[in-house]
Amino acid sequence: MKSRVVSGMRPTGKLHIGHYHGVLENWVKIQNDFDCFFFVADWHSLTTEYADTTGIRDSIREMVLDWVAFGLDPARSVVFRQSLVPHHSELNLILSMITPVSWLERCPTYKEMQDNLETKDLSTFGFLGYPVLMAADIILYKATRVPVGHDQLPHLEVTREITRRFNHLYGNVFPEPEALLTETPKLLGLDGRKMSKSYGNSIYLSDTAEETTKKVLAMMTDPARVRRSDPGDPDVCVAFNLHRIYVPQEKLDEIIPACKGATIGCVECKRILAGCMNERLAPFRAKREELVSKPQFVDDILADGSARATLISDSVMAEVRSALRF
Repeated sequence: MKSRVVSGMRPTGKLHIGHYHGVLENWVKIQNDFDCFFFVADWHSLTTEYADTTGIRDSIREMVLDWVAFGLDPARSVVFRQSLVPHHSELNLILSMITPVSWLERCPTYKEMQDNLETKDLSTFGFLGYPVLMAADIILYKATRVPVGHDQLPHLEVTREITRRFNHLYGNVFPEPEALLTETPKLLGLDGRKMSKSYGNSIYLSDTAEETTKKVLAMMTDPARVRRSDPGDPDVCVAFNLHRIYVPQEKLDEIIPACKGATIGCVECKRILAGCMNERLAPFRAKREELVSKPQFVDDILADGSARATLISDSVMAEVRSALRF
């Protein structure tokens, strides 16, 4: 049997190319090698968006359209919506009863998100308990692997600790999920900061070729290159972090010395980047346009996937209740 993988994304807005190269591209790659469960983490979105939920439904639709257009195959993977499978919240409740508060307070993401989202009140039980719900999401399907980057390993370790505690108290019900380490390129936004919807510096997967070109041409470059005649340094150029992903190596071999020798200007260099990006993204955009024309597509995908997920989770929760002697 293939190892089982579980992973999800929160529907908190449009997906940008950072989401694609950081998560979605890897999901697409592992579909053939693992038994994959990918879910819309809509309960998780409430941890930060509880005060205004009006955008969640539209975000779900846009996100799933991006998933499928960019290569996620609902025939090979179970694609579902977290809130349509009631066992997620049930197992979350059970796990919350056995999880020490100290484990949650030391989770790196807890302090980090509070610092980064100062405009939101995150002093809630749900936000503190975010790792417990994540643990429930993973072990509910007896996942053995979880795709994560190196920076997410401490978060996964909380899941492993909760799993060990449950098994110690009630018997060996769940396997301890292990990390499926993924290399994720660091993508900077248009202004040189981390690409983020909240910063307004993103290139979205749903952007048109024209919108992408306009954004690329507005990107920061080497801040020390003030005039066209000044030599540039690709290693400090904000736009060049996208060149490394989208521009073919043979073209990079021409651009790098030309930039350093000031024989190519930043505008010309960014036009090459925009052209390469649009060429690579064109088939995905065409697929997305096709899917947008089918109003029921997303609902049908999530209904079918959620029914398939429920078949698995129902069996696992029967084991959980038995272990609890309920």
